[in-house]
Amino acid sequence: MIEIKNVKKSFGDIEAVKELSAEIREGQVYGLVGTNGAGKSTLLRMISGVYAPDAGDILIDGESVFENPHAKEKICFIADTGYFFPNATPKSMGEYFKAVYPAFDEERYKKMLENAGLPAVRKIRTFSKGMKRQVSVLLGVCANTKYLLCDETFDGLDPVMRQAVKSVFAAEMLDRDFTPVIASHNMRELEDICDHVGLLHGGKILFSENLEDMKFHMQKVQCVIPDKEKEAELVKNLDVIRETHQGSLMTLLVRGTNVDVLETVAEKDPVFAEALPLTLEEIFISETSLAGYEVGRLFGEE
Repeated sequence: MIEIKNVKKSFGDIEAVKELSAEIREGQVYGLVGTNGAGKSTLLRMISGVYAPDAGDILIDGESVFENPHAKEKICFIADTGYFFPNATPKSMGEYFKAVYPAFDEERYKKMLENAGLPAVRKIRTFSKGMKRQVSVLLGVCANTKYLLCDETFDGLDPVMRQAVKSVFAAEMLDRDFTPVIASHNMRELEDICDHVGLLHGGKILFSENLEDMKFHMQKVQCVIPDKEKEAELVKNLDVIRETHQGSLMTLLVRGTNVDVLETVAEKDPVFAEALPLTLEEIFISETSLAGYEVGRLFGEE
């Protein structure tokens, strides 16, 4: 388990992470989402032991990670901008990873390069962005570490390769002790693969919850209630996060279970009412709006 305990990190006058605490349990895919500049990349670098926290501590299976080789050997970090040595090839990077990670599976790496159509002896600097990302992901998977930290893993990958990476992660979790932590702006990709999601904003974590539980306790409902007094009563009776109107159609994002919310709506005699599927992106927008991060404020609107 990864334990993040009251961690702080500043760069000069910029507070990148502010008293952040969270737990990342084993055997689940943990998605890390956040607003621009929320501290996702900084947090991943602290978890991997690249940065030292200014305060607090990060434990990997009970051990503090910074300057601790035993804890670090359980982690592989794929940065958002992959670093390769000058004139490196996929083959030479594999040799480097073999020297750093004792469990690196060299034969599997060669096979996966071949299956992906990546030339092993061509210089990586001549690769496209997507090809470079593929090399990074294959190196990370074949390192065979317990934890794989991925910053914008799917950025630059084509749809086929994105699905292949998801399949590889799922297979790894079945075959061995493996926990991927994925930071991304692509909510749709995370929604497909993640079990647990942590939302960062302003250097703090707004929530860290199981994705299915989160959706179970938040509902998106559309309804038409002719009686305006009853419509107003409904809004008061529900824990409304966001309310929008399009003609007579009212759309509500509310906290509560599906059954309880629809029963409350039914009491107001709607001529139409239905619950709609809720996406991770809608949850992200609603939660960050409550924290003051919304379109109107960003662009100076009231």
